[in-house]
Amino acid sequence: MIALFYAIVFIISVLCTTCYIFVWHKHFNINFTVIFTLIPIACFGYYLSSCATHLGEMVIALQITYLGGCFLPLFILLSILNLCQIEVRRWMRTALFILCALIYGTILTIGYSDLFYRSVTFDIQNGSVIMVKEYGPMHSAFYVLILLLFLTGLSAIFYSLLRKKQVPRTVLQLLILPEAVCVICFFLGRRIFPLVDFVPVGYVLAQLIYLLIAYRVNLYDISDTVIDSMVRDQRIGYLSFDFKYRYLGSDANALRLLPELSNKAVDSTLGYKASERRIRHYLESFQRDERNGTHLFTARGETPEEDSYYNVNVSYLYDDTRRRGYIVTFTDDTPNRRYIRLLDTYNERLQAEVEEKTHHIVEMHDNLIMSLAMMVESRDNSTGGHIKRTSEGVRILIDEILKEGKLSLSQEFCADVIKAAPMHDLGKIAVDDAVLRKPGRFTDEEFERMKQHAAEGARVIHEILLHTDDESFKQVAENVAHYHHERWNGSGYPERLAGEQIPIEARIMAIADVYDALVSKRVYKEAFDFTKADSIIMEGMGTQFDPGLQSAYEKARPRLERYYSEL
Repeated sequence: MIALFYAIVFIISVLCTTCYIFVWHKHFNINFTVIFTLIPIACFGYYLSSCATHLGEMVIALQITYLGGCFLPLFILLSILNLCQIEVRRWMRTALFILCALIYGTILTIGYSDLFYRSVTFDIQNGSVIMVKEYGPMHSAFYVLILLLFLTGLSAIFYSLLRKKQVPRTVLQLLILPEAVCVICFFLGRRIFPLVDFVPVGYVLAQLIYLLIAYRVNLYDISDTVIDSMVRDQRIGYLSFDFKYRYLGSDANALRLLPELSNKAVDSTLGYKASERRIRHYLESFQRDERNGTHLFTARGETPEEDSYYNVNVSYLYDDTRRRGYIVTFTDDTPNRRYIRLLDTYNERLQAEVEEKTHHIVEMHDNLIMSLAMMVESRDNSTGGHIKRTSEGVRILIDEILKEGKLSLSQEFCADVIKAAPMHDLGKIAVDDAVLRKPGRFTDEEFERMKQHAAEGARVIHEILLHTDDESFKQVAENVAHYHHERWNGSGYPERLAGEQIPIEARIMAIADVYDALVSKRVYKEAFDFTKADSIIMEGMGTQFDPGLQSAYEKARPRLERYYSEL
């Protein structure tokens, strides 16, 4: 009859654990999982003890039951402290676990030493098999540990009820029940019913209460519920990368926007394909300056009316309190932008006026940028007209590149490069006059200060074009300013990029920039003739310049010489 009782309790405990597995959520506290694992094991031990036919079987069953007796109070306490938002240091958790393990270790010596039981005998009373035990010193230590863990948990609950307003009252009230039930069954059950141990009943009641707590507790964890809600929101997409730009993962919404990443292997570094290059630009901008974490992404539809617009935000990826990389968030802003577009097109006359004014603003914007570039140039001791000459040089080079057809550059991209060329030296606005206007060659220290203009130029352009809808031009302009002093062999500045790591727009700009510097007069040199300038450029192909642009340069050279001759 007793065996049947324990069997029923064991089956109920297994059913409770099955229910827990069914409702399990990734944000459940690990202590809950351990509790629901240990209780069926302990209950099974009680069932085995009721079926034992000799002392050896009884001892093994007893050792299985004590798995719950030794470790369940610890994990119940840890779950209480977690729910009460009381931090427990790692060394304290570890010390308590070791203490419980040491006591359980003495339980495993039953029959071999008198640490836990001084003596153990096997007897049959009223048809029931019982174990007659004489307790040893570690059994007393076991009782002290149980009481200590129980009182600590009870104190934490009452402390939280009185002082911690952010801990849910319902959960605190429920937490008192498993504590009280387990202790009552442990200390009083045998005294009321000597032949039946009601501890497994207390375990099962605790399971039922913890199922209620587990079902309820996640609603109070605002960080987890918000994360889950945002991940399910189809208007938001996420990409994550480590600090070395290695791809860590993405959600379905992000893959829908950037389908090329579906073939991207996790832990592989971002390459220089169109979509990966754009993401790399987002990350590099944020790495240079955390204020550069906002961008606009346009998902092209079959018609402009079907275009979708997303606000892009780059921030740090955290693992607990540690920064582990970057997270890129895409937030759908299409309804707002389409609503604005609807307002803009509501009245045809108003639309025409808006377009006219917009065109005028764009012209003013471009003139402002050109004026700013010319103002920066006026501070330099270089011969005037550098930005206009280099812009024309870029135009000529791109014209020859398009004629060759070796590089698949779009007309829009080429127009952006030509338009961005005058902005390549904007960063010199941050260079001191004492350095910028020095009538001679720079010292090493002065040259290091001068080199800062590349990164500073990218930052200035990012701020100027922050709210532009033309994201592609913004990216090209930043790259031209930032990387036009990089070298093909990796010896340039400021990032020491090499080869195709250097954006193509910066590689084109580099040739036009150096060519103008060679054939123009500077305070520290006379202008070189075209032959000498050409030999220097050709010597630099494959070291300073992209060798893939050599043939385009050679075809552009007569036009460059004609242009500079006519100045």
